Amino acid sequence: MPALTLLLVDDHFVVRSGLAASLELDDTVEVVGEVERGEDVVAAYRKLHPRVVLMDLQLPGIGGIAATAALRAHDPAARVLIFSTFARDDEIQAALDAGALGYLQKSASREALLEALRLVAQDRRALDPELARRLNALRLGPAITPREREILVLIAAGRANKEIAAAFAVSEDTVKRHVSNILEKLDVNDRAQATAEAIRRGIIPV
Repeated sequence: MPALTLLLVDDHFVVRSGLAASLELDDTVEVVGEVERGEDVVAAYRKLHPRVVLMDLQLPGIGGIAATAALRAHDPAARVLIFSTFARDDEIQAALDAGALGYLQKSASREALLEALRLVAQDRRALDPELARRLNALRLGPAITPREREILVLIAAGRANKEIAAAFAVSEDTVKRHVSNILEKLDVNDRAQATAEAIRRGIIPV
């Protein structure tokens, strides 16, 4: 039996089929199951006992982070590699905090994916060094709250404090306090720098 058995978790049939066909060209890899919804991961894992779970983040119903947490609660030894089209740094960190051992973008080569899977199968981290550096900086600094992220998106769109206050039905003073906290947390001096730094860290999309 192949040493590396996989459970694929992705809501796109074409993606799952393509991955299975590509990965099984390697004689050491076998895809033992496929799941398209996060809430079905634990049941499939319990039945199939895969060595590694290859998990997308964007899933209908329960997302990949919650599915990873549920799986690790069921079996703390479960090995999860996040494989997603795009994820913010804080989402990746949340997945790692939930118990995933690594993250790889879907644009990665087959060789890179196989290497990451083998690392995770050995209970080792699979993270790009530059991503690991960014996540370390994110962990060391104060976390941006969900409301601060929403305000950052509007700042990046060029909205003034008055417009942001109207959008959230709060006072301008409240917005000013949020903006001040954002500048301090990102260690920047103004709104333009805050936008650039938030994009660089993956807190808001480009």
